Amino acid sequence: MSTPQHLKFANSDEWADVDGGQAVVGVSDYAQTQLSDVVFVEIAVEVGDTVTKGSTVATIESVKAAADVNAPVSGKVIEVNEAIANTPDLINTDPFGASWLIKVELSDPAELDSLMDAAAYDAYCETRSH
Repeated sequence: MSTPQHLKFANSDEWADVDGGQAVVGVSDYAQTQLSDVVFVEIAVEVGDTVTKGSTVATIESVKAAADVNAPVSGKVIEVNEAIANTPDLINTDPFGASWLIKVELSDPAELDSLMDAAAYDAYCETRSH
């Protein structure tokens, strides 16, 4: 799967799709491949909560592992993808689309500067797959 060029990535494999002062957050194709078959997603935050960069916002469980999902940016949660709990396999089939986890109103847009662009993220993933 090709990495969408407009996304920003954390080294912990979360992506942020930034539009103005908001960001949609999800997990990358690399992350879902490492997890394998996702069977459960629990979002640990609610609308109105404030998240800080690096804090846990969700847990994803697969048939072989469980992983925390960390916020790649800080801000106020303005929407939660309620549908993902009923269709956790979307993380495997559509990691950059319907499987988004939360939407955040950015509190510190400068944090985006510490995230990788798609090319840097692809190169980072290459170093881990050998």
